Amino acid sequence: MKIRKFMCITMAACLAAGSLTGCGGKKSDDKVIKIGVFQPTTGENGGGGFQEVLGIRYANQVHPTVTINGEEYKVELVEVDNKSDKTEAVNAAQKLVSEKVSVVLGSYGSGVSIAAGQIFADAKIPAIGCSCTNPQVTEGNDFYFRVCFIDPFQGTVMANYAFQNGAKNAAVITQLGDDYSSGLGSFFKEAFSSLGGNVVSEEQFQTNQTDFKAILTNIKAANPDIIFAPSSITTAPLIIKQARELGITATIAAGDTWENSTIIENAGADAEGVVLSTFFDEAEPANEEAAAFIEGFKKYLTDNKQEAIIPAVSALGYDSYLAAIKAIETAGSTDTTAIRDSLKGVQIDGVTGTITFNETGDANKDIAFIKTIKDGKFQFLTTTTVE
Repeated sequence: MKIRKFMCITMAACLAAGSLTGCGGKKSDDKVIKIGVFQPTTGENGGGGFQEVLGIRYANQVHPTVTINGEEYKVELVEVDNKSDKTEAVNAAQKLVSEKVSVVLGSYGSGVSIAAGQIFADAKIPAIGCSCTNPQVTEGNDFYFRVCFIDPFQGTVMANYAFQNGAKNAAVITQLGDDYSSGLGSFFKEAFSSLGGNVVSEEQFQTNQTDFKAILTNIKAANPDIIFAPSSITTAPLIIKQARELGITATIAAGDTWENSTIIENAGADAEGVVLSTFFDEAEPANEEAAAFIEGFKKYLTDNKQEAIIPAVSALGYDSYLAAIKAIETAGSTDTTAIRDSLKGVQIDGVTGTITFNETGDANKDIAFIKTIKDGKFQFLTTTTVE
């Protein structure tokens, strides 16, 4: 009876201390902090999501620990698949909450990020978007940040590029119900019109649509100089190939999602001349961190049987991880609200440049990279900004 009483008292003491250390749980020196990885690895945006995951995994390999008040913690990644779907995004977010992660990284795709945003806010868990560019991701959410530029900037950049390169008439194609596509298309249209350009055709398509000949026939009749079609990497080659099959010779342009080699593989020679905006170019390392990343990540890609070409979203995934561990160290705590507060003042020299956050949680970024597809490869054209 005395032994049982002693065990009960000991167990109660452990529970009161908030830990089962030494009571059959983890050893006292096993200090772990969890970072959630909220990405689509299946569905319409699975390809792009996986590229971000690779960047985050590599960052964790390079920086596997974080120091909190002089003590070293192992960083454990908890990965969930939001399946490129808004409903699944909520389920995936709730799983991360139940796993008691201290920070969340992601997502690729603005729609799923917006859908999950309130879940993270209610749980008081800070989230850092990698490439989710729609303004609504951070608007009204004190717990959501991002390391990328946003669509009002990206849409304006692409409109400026089009107009400055002789385009006077534009067509815009967007996906119904997709926050990224409809938002970016709208910002492009607004900026192009303000420059004096004419939007001669606006077309929309449904999710999972594969036949674009009807809307492209309408566009051909309008005879635009450029077609701006922000959409997923699944949709992109279908639009490109079908446009060229109809004899459309206008420049085809899009945003950051189109920087994916599968588009070139699936569209083939028809992809030549496509123009897009993106966040990073490996030929222009911003600092020592970027130079080291480019060398190391290429080897990491090869080791993981991936093509040794660095997608910008992988660089953003890496930067989101750097921002997270810097915020954790600065907070000196695993408390999620303290980490959120710390993020507001964080500054990192990331792969994509120096990153700080403004009052809405958006990265202070004012430069974009314009690339084209030439000879079956992405080729840097220019950097551009908006006054």
